[in-house]
Amino acid sequence: MYIYVFIAILAFGVLIAVHELGHFSAAKLLGVKVNEFAIGMGPKLLSKQGKETVYSLRAFPFGGFCSMEGEHEDVDDPRSFTAQKRWRRVLILLAGSVANFIAAFIIVCILTSGAGSFVGTTLNSLVDGFPNQGEQGLMAGDTLVSINGERLYYIDDFTMFMQFAKNGRVDLVIRRDGKLITYTDFPLERREYLIDGQIELRYGMSFNVIEANVKEQIKYTVYQTLHFVRLIRVSIAQIISGAAGFNDISGPVGIVDTMNTIGQEAAEQYGIAAAIRNIVFFMAFIGVNLAVMNMLPIPALDGGRILFVFLTWCIEKIIRRRLDPKYEGYINTGAMFLLLGFMAVLLINDVVKLIR
Repeated sequence: MYIYVFIAILAFGVLIAVHELGHFSAAKLLGVKVNEFAIGMGPKLLSKQGKETVYSLRAFPFGGFCSMEGEHEDVDDPRSFTAQKRWRRVLILLAGSVANFIAAFIIVCILTSGAGSFVGTTLNSLVDGFPNQGEQGLMAGDTLVSINGERLYYIDDFTMFMQFAKNGRVDLVIRRDGKLITYTDFPLERREYLIDGQIELRYGMSFNVIEANVKEQIKYTVYQTLHFVRLIRVSIAQIISGAAGFNDISGPVGIVDTMNTIGQEAAEQYGIAAAIRNIVFFMAFIGVNLAVMNMLPIPALDGGRILFVFLTWCIEKIIRRRLDPKYEGYINTGAMFLLLGFMAVLLINDVVKLIR
């Protein structure tokens, strides 16, 4: 059990390290002075002074930072962050999320390389007894294009979005003979079918199998990486709509616990190799999650800071003088305290859920 907790904590630390390494690399390439590059938060465990940067490992693995000269205040140094042109600052702020996306893509690509095939959304056949067959319903050769407005690419999309279907009815778009056909409130749900002499609960459809050659593997890797983004968008939409509540949100402790659970369940059924594979796959998803959430236009996050770069440019064009960066620093500092408070609440919630 504890080995998967350790692997999960290590994986989470790697995600943070990749994100901060993106900022660090971009800053160095653009000539910005970096005072400290830290993995983890809290007290220093290890540190080493480089030529101009302190490299440190800190006590708590849930975080990290890349501290640049003049990041939140105007200093008299041409290599400071605030002294850089706006496009340079934007690139540095974007680099963390870009690094997470690249890492996720590489992880998925490696995991996908062993696949023999993928399952698409074109109907091969319908089980005997499937309702609504024929020209006014579904036929072999039809391609399911979307369910309730959500585009379908592989069988995983079909399975996921059918979970959100209400009362077993969906708005379905299919492609037949090159033409799109739309069905509104189409009945589609799991039913009992007689399969090889046994009663099984199924949708009653079988789909096309796609050979996993190099082209399809790359295509699937791109799809899966972008699919992670869609999962995040769907999750946020559920929270806003009230379909998901606060208890459905997890902080770092909850994420580590989920990774641990994934590892244990996979190990019990398929072995340690499968456990590590599943944890690494989930790690890719969390990496994309980290990238997307950091791009939200919220002060203290990378997206909020990029928004400030644009807003200050607009304000300076109007007032025709340069704004003091300390005001942005005040806002980001205040937002950071609020963000840390929210993280503390998530931490307590994660612990309570673990105890329960």
